[in-house]
Amino acid sequence: MSPRILVAGVGNIFLGDDAFGVEVARRLMQRQIPPNVTVRDFGIRSYDLAFALMNQWELSILVDALPRGGRAGTIYVMEPELPNGNVNQEALDGHSMNPVAVLQLVQALGGKIARLLVVGCEPATVEPSATGEMGLTAPVEGAIEEAIRVIEGLILTASGQAVAA
Repeated sequence: MSPRILVAGVGNIFLGDDAFGVEVARRLMQRQIPPNVTVRDFGIRSYDLAFALMNQWELSILVDALPRGGRAGTIYVMEPELPNGNVNQEALDGHSMNPVAVLQLVQALGGKIARLLVVGCEPATVEPSATGEMGLTAPVEGAIEEAIRVIEGLILTASGQAVAA
């Protein structure tokens, strides 16, 4: 039996490269994905993501901009420690996305997250454009296909299949 997998794109489309996760999810939804995999664009809807994570997935993959000090467009895969403790009410806002607060809310509601991976991309900017334009910078746009290949590999690995070369 194939494991249930959630791929969750998060980010704010009005803040430059913060839209990375949203764009990756949009492109993944245009591809043929296995029936055990659900791909969703959560944008900045933290409550929606928290409730989706309550659905007993064997693997959840969050896709987001992930500033770590590297070169813009660098793809990272991390398995973060799940937070313990109370929900920071100030950090949990229905109009913004704070992944740590979302994970704390899942725990506060009695949910369990089996395994969580983050596929992130080093952003060049997470600020609104001075001209009001939306979109990713060239290095981050150029990293989308690599991120999709990484996610597809994680799905295959989690499903117990060999990763195609």
